[in-house]
Amino acid sequence: MKILIASLLAGFLAVSAAFASTIMVVPVFEPLSLHGTDGDEAISDTGEALQACVMSRPMAMTGAFPEVLVDAIRSPHLIPTNHPNYKVQEANLLVLANIGISGEMTAGALVVRLDVAQLAIPPEVDLTARQILKLAIVAVRRTLEEYQRPQTQPLAVSLVIEGADEGKAGLRDLNASFVIGETPAPVN
Repeated sequence: MKILIASLLAGFLAVSAAFASTIMVVPVFEPLSLHGTDGDEAISDTGEALQACVMSRPMAMTGAFPEVLVDAIRSPHLIPTNHPNYKVQEANLLVLANIGISGEMTAGALVVRLDVAQLAIPPEVDLTARQILKLAIVAVRRTLEEYQRPQTQPLAVSLVIEGADEGKAGLRDLNASFVIGETPAPVN
């Protein structure tokens, strides 16, 4: 019996070690709707007064960094409240507007894809698709800036708007390339 228990325990530990991974608590910035609040004059990072903002929240994450950070920007977000009249069940604009996001490391760059093929903005969200995407881009930049802070090499990022067909074709001009953690040139 002792041998059987020892064998089972050894097998369990071997399986557990095979699936072991590092879990890190990291800040993830998200584009959030402020609908249902009195925060309709919040000044956003896009330079516009919107009923929306970009804020961070801590998340316990595992997986390939920085890709999982980008994916996490679209996490469902129920804002906690102490007021019984605040009944908003979802605040993340990417979830509300059905915009997909993904990150993939390629040779030399992180490719971030924002997929607008299924874009549908609910009536309670008083924002345009362009405003939501600009907020999402700010969230991507801030999330990656936090991640990149302790890194020794800069991170090249290519941001691509996908699924922008027909009436959404104008959103493609938000495609961008930038570098996070780039050392500024010395001033003479």
